[in-house]
Amino acid sequence: MKSTIHATRTLLSTAVALGCSSQLMAAEGGFIEDATATLQARNYYFSRDYSDIVGANKQSKAEEWAQGFIFNAKSGYTQGTIGVGVDVIGLLGLKLDSSPDRVNTGLLPVQSDGRAADDYSRVEGTLKLRYSKTELRVGELQPNLPVLVFSDIRLLPPSYQGASITSAEINGLTLQGGHLSSTHLRNEAGDEKMQAMLSYVPQRQASSDAFNYGGGDYAFNDKHTSVSAWYGQLEDIYHQGFLGLKHSQPLGSWTLGANLGYFDAREDGKKLLGNIDNQAFFSLLSAKYGGHTFYVGYQGMFGESAFPRVFANISPLGNEVPTYEFASTDERSWQARYDYDFAALGVPGLTSTVRYITGNNVNTGKGFEGKDRERDLDLGYVVQSGTFAGLGIRVRNAMARSNYRTDIDENRLILSYTWTLL
Repeated sequence: MKSTIHATRTLLSTAVALGCSSQLMAAEGGFIEDATATLQARNYYFSRDYSDIVGANKQSKAEEWAQGFIFNAKSGYTQGTIGVGVDVIGLLGLKLDSSPDRVNTGLLPVQSDGRAADDYSRVEGTLKLRYSKTELRVGELQPNLPVLVFSDIRLLPPSYQGASITSAEINGLTLQGGHLSSTHLRNEAGDEKMQAMLSYVPQRQASSDAFNYGGGDYAFNDKHTSVSAWYGQLEDIYHQGFLGLKHSQPLGSWTLGANLGYFDAREDGKKLLGNIDNQAFFSLLSAKYGGHTFYVGYQGMFGESAFPRVFANISPLGNEVPTYEFASTDERSWQARYDYDFAALGVPGLTSTVRYITGNNVNTGKGFEGKDRERDLDLGYVVQSGTFAGLGIRVRNAMARSNYRTDIDENRLILSYTWTLL
């Protein structure tokens, strides 16, 4: 537990340093005045039961329980033509329950003896420079892009190391670019080279130390409409382009929405994973009325390969969910989803989702058509007042079935609470 004690001391000393520096640096203007600091506690139970197991890993159950702490401190900017600021993130994960036959939930690191670590931690910083409406960031980054989606879906969030630039000098237009050299995975303390996934299969036989990206989003029509164009390159493995359109249209008491996207991916440079050929199209249409929101979606994979992404990220594909991705070679899938916000019934903070997705036409390479389906139930509540105001509770139950990959029954219970320190 020495690393736990060290990490705790580091987080506390960082918070104390921020508080003390407010007395010394108040003259710097916004550096302290605009600073924020939060500490989130996240308690996470995750369980997956596997049946009809496909592949070398015959583990029939993954089940763990862990406690996480996420410390975020963000300074403002110093005065002057070029503003200077610093962000700090501290992460601490603690094992509450696990065993060698139930590891690999993505909550905790797995050691060489097959057991989950008792704890893991990380403290990193980011230097940020701002000129007008343009910002340069160097250090620990958490980009959220169509070609590299931020996937905070386990105990602690992942991150990348590198440099990024964001510019919003033109009204409605946001441009971004960056170079990333390594990644910190969601259940690890250190940095690693980046690997790819093809659909749901990690490609561990090849790795890259460079992910480059560039693109932008343009909002217009009183921000009811936005278009996007992006490019991402996992050097020597694949490169990928993206075009997207989002639109929201009020219509009487209804609000209609559309989210459309197209990806085109090919092999890159040394072709460390061989030839890659994938084109992906998705559409997700919505209709909102009061507390009700209805969705219908279609997603299609084309080309000779499954959808590529950086391990272990999710993607913005319309039919991707945390259990199945519906992004295998040649797959076609449909989604029906219903959300309800109970604030419409006088219960603010309570929300629910039910979703069903079915896919077929998968090229399994085994002489038969692959098919899969998934049903998700989500229920969330944020306490609105009283002693426990701000406490978030989320419950998820998922059932996923396939004739070419492992079946999954999944349950998650997540409790979260955030303290504002500054």
